[in-house]
Amino acid sequence: MYSFRNDYSDGGHPAILKALTETANQQTDGYCEDRFCLEAANLIRGYINAQDAAVHFIAGGTLTNLTAISAFLRPHEAVISAESGHIYVHETGSVEATGHKVFPIQSANGKLRPEQIETVVAEHHFEHMVKPRLVYISQPTEMGTLYSKGELSALRTCCDNNNLLLFADGARLGSALTSNSGDTEFSDYAVLCDAFYIGGTKNGAIFGEALVICNNELKADFRYHMKQKGALAAKGRILGIQFKRLFEDELYLNLAAHANMLADRLQRGILDSGFEMLFKSSTNQIFPIFPESVIVELEKYFQFYRWEKLDDEKSVIRLVCSWNTDKKDVDRFLDTLGKL
Repeated sequence: MYSFRNDYSDGGHPAILKALTETANQQTDGYCEDRFCLEAANLIRGYINAQDAAVHFIAGGTLTNLTAISAFLRPHEAVISAESGHIYVHETGSVEATGHKVFPIQSANGKLRPEQIETVVAEHHFEHMVKPRLVYISQPTEMGTLYSKGELSALRTCCDNNNLLLFADGARLGSALTSNSGDTEFSDYAVLCDAFYIGGTKNGAIFGEALVICNNELKADFRYHMKQKGALAAKGRILGIQFKRLFEDELYLNLAAHANMLADRLQRGILDSGFEMLFKSSTNQIFPIFPESVIVELEKYFQFYRWEKLDDEKSVIRLVCSWNTDKKDVDRFLDTLGKL
């Protein structure tokens, strides 16, 4: 039974496993001050064209989000997020557990618009309310949709006009960068965001994310925050080795492009079979609409998440392709669907 549930079910890319094995008996400094982390950080700075950016390696996305956001905010400050945002839905209130309110904004496509942000700011205008200070976005969104460079620039302008920080969750950033309908580059995030992270867990690494801090005012003492939140790993080299390999010979981008390509093949095949999508996706997540009878039969052969119940007869499911999805797995799904 093949799983289309997520893009972190597979262990790790063979090149990463090889790099970890080859360096297993080498001794290094701890807490991400080893040569592998330093080399990986420099490679990332080159990709984003920002030599003064601070790069920190953290084990997972939730830990990255809560460590970064709680470090960037003062106790009375709050976060603005789409209602579907990962920090609002799928992180067990971790940001709010650090004392920072999250304002959810309803969005049909998972994206925030400047006018929505400005409404929240206008409604919270004095010291008897928490103060909006940080805008959290995911790129791609939890719905598989993309912010264009123009949309990111508009958010940047909105944040500048309202004294807000812009933070991008890049758990699937590789998918956005290699999407056929995307128009952003690595360097755009260094220019338009105060901070963002590059996801490794969902793109070939065993685990790990690379947090990039571009705003100089947010860099001071960040390692203190990491240590306090349990995010400063003694064997940080494990993260550095993985990201060093991911950013050698464009492996990171190639793996993301592979996942996108097979998701597109899966989406086109489902559409050709006469079914509809909740919306057309250009990343590695797709959201087809199937009758309940079809879903029940598909569940006998494949794993996936039921995303949203539309009515008594139809539901939306989510299918995710990964760096390790094989064409034969996609074609078997389409063959099974065709027989139904």
